[in-house]
Amino acid sequence: MNQTRDHIQSILFSTTLLLLAGWLSSCMTSEGNNNDKKSDAALPRAVEVAAVEKGMLTSSLAMPGELISFQQVDLYARETSFVKKIYVDVGSEVREGQVLATLEAPELSSRLAGAESRWKSQEAVYTASKASYERLLETSKTPGTISPNELEQALARMNSDFSQLEATKAAYKEVSNTLNYLTIKAPFSGVISARNVNPGAYVGPSGKGSENPLFTLQEQNRLRLVVSVPEAYTAYLREDDKVNFQIKALPNESFEAKVKRMAGALDTRLRSQRVEMDVINNNRNLLPGMVAQVTIPLLNRDSTLIVPKTAIVNSPEKVFVISVRDNKAIWITVQTGRTVDGKTEIYGKLQPGDQVVKVASEEIRDGMAVSAGQ
Repeated sequence: MNQTRDHIQSILFSTTLLLLAGWLSSCMTSEGNNNDKKSDAALPRAVEVAAVEKGMLTSSLAMPGELISFQQVDLYARETSFVKKIYVDVGSEVREGQVLATLEAPELSSRLAGAESRWKSQEAVYTASKASYERLLETSKTPGTISPNELEQALARMNSDFSQLEATKAAYKEVSNTLNYLTIKAPFSGVISARNVNPGAYVGPSGKGSENPLFTLQEQNRLRLVVSVPEAYTAYLREDDKVNFQIKALPNESFEAKVKRMAGALDTRLRSQRVEMDVINNNRNLLPGMVAQVTIPLLNRDSTLIVPKTAIVNSPEKVFVISVRDNKAIWITVQTGRTVDGKTEIYGKLQPGDQVVKVASEEIRDGMAVSAGQ
């Protein structure tokens, strides 16, 4: 019985020693792990850095444009009349001042004859009143022959007749000028792109006679290339900048144009600026109305700060890069510009040569100890 009790006590003692040894070992291991963690936390985080550069990114903007004639006009009849003769047709090349058509309006000839008759009649009246005044004036030089009042009335009558003569002369010129409108001439050199009448047609101003113009005249030796540049890119364009464009009708050819006119204001509907370029088209391969694919170079006028695209962090709060200074990470708020070939323009409190984390993220906290490497 005593032996059994001693044996049990021996077993319990051994078990207690084993448990105690395990607990001591566990405590030592836990303390070692904590020390390792503290040691790891104290070590700076290794990061790859890149230098901030100063330069100019070159990119381009591809967008559709439209070719239109440099000048275009719809020619209407100034007076209600009939087409007498037409000298041109669609596709005709005309010179400035060339006669395109003649019209006839018989009533205008009658009006001109009447105006001329009134002019000649009033001219005779004025001639008579002028002669009468001159005789009275000469006679009045003899004292007591002509009263001053009579002489003044003769002068007033002469002046009145002269004013009426000028009025009838102006009326005659007005009708005469109206007859000139019966000859339709080209206001500039170009190509007739539309003809809407035939001889004998009744024509007149818009709303009278015919709603359509007699002719449409376009200047095609020089064209306008019109594009609408979005607001974000308007700052990159200047007058005389060169652009290239292509058209579907001539896919193997590339054309060049120069920026000549900029609206200077944004279209409130499209939020874009109208930009026009001049295109020389002496061989007339290009036609008004063609759609062009335009490539506009976007060149900075001044150099900017450039960093790798991966160095920029877009967080919900702000956009920033992580600068490395004195082995510490510093968040620098920036604004971004264009991105070209993996590089991005930035604007912020940085200088060329500053080191930033090349592949940045929010895991690298502001003020964290870091170890920079290339």
